[in-house]
Amino acid sequence: MLYIGLGSSTAQRLPKPTKPTRKGAFYTGQYPNLLREAGYSQADIDQKVTQAYHDVFEGPNRVYFEVGDSMAYVSDLKNHDVRTEGVSYGLMVAVQLNKKEVFDRIWRWSKRYLQHQEGPLKGYFAWSINPATMKRNSEGPASDGELYFVTSLLFAANRWGNTTGINYYQEARNILDAMWQKDGTGNVYNLINTQHKQISFVPVGEMYNWTDPSYHLPAFLEVWAEYAKDGHEQFYRACADTSRAFLHRACNAVTSLNYDYTEFSGKPHATKWAPPAFRYDSWRVPMNIAMDYVWFGKDKAWQEQYAQRFQGFLRSKGLTTFEDQFNVDGSRPDFILQAGDVKKLRHSLGLVATSAVASLASQDKQKLDFVHALWNAKLAPYEDGYFDPYYDGLLYLFSLLHLSGNYQAIKPAPHY
Repeated sequence: MLYIGLGSSTAQRLPKPTKPTRKGAFYTGQYPNLLREAGYSQADIDQKVTQAYHDVFEGPNRVYFEVGDSMAYVSDLKNHDVRTEGVSYGLMVAVQLNKKEVFDRIWRWSKRYLQHQEGPLKGYFAWSINPATMKRNSEGPASDGELYFVTSLLFAANRWGNTTGINYYQEARNILDAMWQKDGTGNVYNLINTQHKQISFVPVGEMYNWTDPSYHLPAFLEVWAEYAKDGHEQFYRACADTSRAFLHRACNAVTSLNYDYTEFSGKPHATKWAPPAFRYDSWRVPMNIAMDYVWFGKDKAWQEQYAQRFQGFLRSKGLTTFEDQFNVDGSRPDFILQAGDVKKLRHSLGLVATSAVASLASQDKQKLDFVHALWNAKLAPYEDGYFDPYYDGLLYLFSLLHLSGNYQAIKPAPHY
């Protein structure tokens, strides 16, 4: 049986609906189990999480591949690459589920093949590599990868200590310390735009001067403030608050939809690959907002309104039929961004999953409809044969962890 973290015992004590406490779960240790509130048994919930992990990491359609005796990577199969998004998500899944060997394998591979060990990019990770040729598709980083690397490493240090072969805390500090040394030399900067106190899309060149709303993870920045211990605690907390304020601006006041890429003001930022709209990156925003709501609870009133508006909009498009790309006013976009080799709007599992996580922040009486929709969804090929066990699969697994109370801000293990 899969060990699914510290949340199970907590979950068993919370079978009834719980009114949100004033303090977040980081302070109370009480993570809501919305799947129990929706009427599912703890045994069935545990089995659902076990099966999802198996499908993504172990089954015939897995995206996790071991290399030799000590390494492994997570691959975006539809794009034929390994990206820092995926390996850092793999680290987060592994630490949440107490799978130390999986974590260590992914970290060793990422450090060896993706992390720059010298030059202006030292400490940062090349965001994409071809696992067949082992040639990097890009030398530059994507800031969300480093965000997940650091947070996962801090959690690993708290869960397993630093004396079992990898000094997780030191590896996290190596990234952060390198980040603080970036001063524009070689056109490389801090992951966070220090003037605007917002995470950059890419900390290189002009991409340092705009952002991606789905990279705004105030909960992770709060974790850095607690556990990085690098002297920048006040800055990280300020950045968390700035992200919360930014999300107010970035999310449409009627639909709660946001653009994939924006200026620091929240206004849309056009890219050469797609005009502004709510697309694949944006699916993560409701999950990120709900995580911050549960863990730290510092912006509850707005986050509750956001979740209600977001789910209300999707419900208006049909709970079992809503599509996966929109203009932020809710209309259908003229331009459809393709996924891998496929260009098609669909009712995507990834968005079904993250919209269910928004239920953690919603006070709407119908919010459990989204939870049931996720429970009934399948990580399987769509009717037209398209299948994405990578992005759909990882968001599906993350969402089950959130909704079962098993995605937690991991604190240092008690000393015995």
